[in-house]
Amino acid sequence: MTNEKEISPMNGYTMALLFIVLLAGGSFAILRFPPFIPLLVIAILMLPGFVLVNPNSSRVLLLFGKYVGTIKKNGFFWINPFYSKKKISLRASNFDSERLKVNDKLGNPIMISTILVWRVTDTYKAAFDVDDYQNFVRVQTDAAVRKLASMYPYDNFADEGLDEDITLRSSLNEVSVALEKELQERLSMAGIEVLEARIGYLAYAQEIANAMLKRQQATAIVAARHKIVEGAVSMVEMALEELNKKGVVDLDEERKAAMVSNLMVVLCSDKDAAPVVNTGTLNH
Repeated sequence: MTNEKEISPMNGYTMALLFIVLLAGGSFAILRFPPFIPLLVIAILMLPGFVLVNPNSSRVLLLFGKYVGTIKKNGFFWINPFYSKKKISLRASNFDSERLKVNDKLGNPIMISTILVWRVTDTYKAAFDVDDYQNFVRVQTDAAVRKLASMYPYDNFADEGLDEDITLRSSLNEVSVALEKELQERLSMAGIEVLEARIGYLAYAQEIANAMLKRQQATAIVAARHKIVEGAVSMVEMALEELNKKGVVDLDEERKAAMVSNLMVVLCSDKDAAPVVNTGTLNH
């Protein structure tokens, strides 16, 4: 048998009442009717058969090494006293992995961890197909995170000619979906369902963190400068068109070049410009 089999055991309260009757009868027989002493022996043998199953919990039953079935209903029951019982929780569990040092797609060392929400759905696989299903979750989660980190770059840098749509830093939803799929494939053999998986921590490793921070700052500055220059060119072009259209001043090519130069300096400068007022003619 390789599949889970759910069974419905006997009502525990009925058997508890029978146990009390047998125990009382056997105790009385010790004093008055010795031939009925076996009633006490039967009562003692019944005692290990009582089992309590809490909500979202289960008991996997074995009879001398043979799988009998699983109790998933919560309540008070009585089973064969010779059954061995293994408790497996069906509740959702959280697992926050350790921060692992791995290399991303570009070979940059990063620190990454994941938060996993999982639960057991097949008690047979969890109990018998893997040695320790909880340790199996931990090991396979670490392996899945290492594989995921090697599939995507941490970030998309234009200077490296990358055209990656998905990165670890900016595509959390896509990365989480890929992580869930990878973990589900790995944990299904243990009868475990992945409810949610997402990155809990992500950062560059300490030895390159400062360098990568400067690189990100430089990339941001270059992008900002690019926007400033685009805006400045548009404003200069508009100013020249308006001056020419309204005939405010007649500028030759040399003066246009000087005006463009001055406007670009003013518009692209990090600091406020300090203008020099010319009180003479245009030629001085």
